[in-house]
Amino acid sequence: MGAVSRDPYPEVPVPRPFPRARLRSTAAVFTTMSALAATSLGTGPSAAETDSAAPCALTRTDAHHSEGLDTWNTAYPRPARSLDAVMVFLSFPDSHPLTTPQELTADHFPATTRFFERASYGRFTLRPHSLRHWVQMPQPSTAYAIQRDWSPGRRAAYLRDALSVADPQVDFSRYDVVYFVADPDAPGVDSDATKVVNLTSPLRADGTDLRRIVTVFEQHPPDRLVLAHETGHVFDLPDLYHRPVDGKGDWDTHVGDWDLMGSQFGLAPDLFAWHKWKLGWLDPQQVRCVRDAGPTRLTLEPLAAGPGVPTTGT
Repeated sequence: MGAVSRDPYPEVPVPRPFPRARLRSTAAVFTTMSALAATSLGTGPSAAETDSAAPCALTRTDAHHSEGLDTWNTAYPRPARSLDAVMVFLSFPDSHPLTTPQELTADHFPATTRFFERASYGRFTLRPHSLRHWVQMPQPSTAYAIQRDWSPGRRAAYLRDALSVADPQVDFSRYDVVYFVADPDAPGVDSDATKVVNLTSPLRADGTDLRRIVTVFEQHPPDRLVLAHETGHVFDLPDLYHRPVDGKGDWDTHVGDWDLMGSQFGLAPDLFAWHKWKLGWLDPQQVRCVRDAGPTRLTLEPLAAGPGVPTTGT
């Protein structure tokens, strides 16, 4: 079994829907509008534009979830085709589940699949495969000390136990994405602990290296689109929200409602054009790199239209 990574750290869990102030700060409003403008410009050219977008493709670096997109990080599955995901439901000896695996599957699917099909303009399909029964962990839920900022040792023990009990019932070589879903009513389960765990040394099962696992501790019903957000990390997308030091401030001051990786509770829970470009969902002619100092005439196309959809107006 491999050790759980300390560097890079597991993804920070998505902020919970604390009551928002009626009016956000001026800085937050300007940040949101800037993000919208950047998205509009990024999707700019009409089909007649032939300028290469390559000069604007930032170079990918060694940073965790680098926003560079000149090359793809092959350590991550690229969502440019159909990928298969398995959901394993974990119960604990100190609690009898009050929900069924079928109910928990319905909490996330088909909504997550539909999100990615819509965001990718039909170019990517996430196919879920869910166990229809609970798999019991060897330790009580309270023994793992599950929480938002989980200790690496306890987290490693949880993953080792989960893989040990699931492996006899799941052929992990068949799947590109793995979700370990805990009984939401177990006393030791903390819904704030949902995150993607990246592994420095992959766990091994069925001849396959498991480099990252989505650990799901959501309530029933769960937060809106939480699984789509976490799955975005599996595809090398970063968090775009700001986590206050005391945990009590405004989480969405960076990009507001304009990207799912910033806020899954947003009014427009889609992905930035930059991320769609990175994931391979935009055609090259849809991105124009503007380098001239003089005025440039562009046709701005709505991001929702998708590749090959004619638009009118300039």
